[in-house]
Amino acid sequence: MNKLGTTWAIVLILGSTSTLARDLAPVPLLPDHIPFVSPPGLSGVQVAQILGDPNQPTPYLVRVKLAAGARIPPHTHPDARSSTVLVGTLYVGFGETFTESRVVAIPTGGVYVAPAGIPHYLWAKDGEAIYQEAGTGPTGVTFVKP
Repeated sequence: MNKLGTTWAIVLILGSTSTLARDLAPVPLLPDHIPFVSPPGLSGVQVAQILGDPNQPTPYLVRVKLAAGARIPPHTHPDARSSTVLVGTLYVGFGETFTESRVVAIPTGGVYVAPAGIPHYLWAKDGEAIYQEAGTGPTGVTFVKP
């Protein structure tokens, strides 16, 4: 193909791509329309799958609501997870035993990482806390036996 033909091919490809991009619009998942479920045995905890499938080997995003005073006992995940606090202050501790004196306050906007296989626990000590976790599946939760 000569230079003129190549140039026109690039123009046509770029033109059709920009037309396609203009026709697409983002489809937001608004907070009032996020379907939360309450996991059995975890009082005051609600979880919503936002993006992806945590059971597949792909990235996923989940949102977790903790009512004031709610706790998630020590547990592990097979994958590393990064969590961003969206509302309130989330108290996070590492270890196999829930130890109030060892928690660290993660305020709104703060981020922490729970490494794969490391026991950790969560607490909404001061009021409701909402955080969002991102990781790559497949994943799961294994609670540490007391």
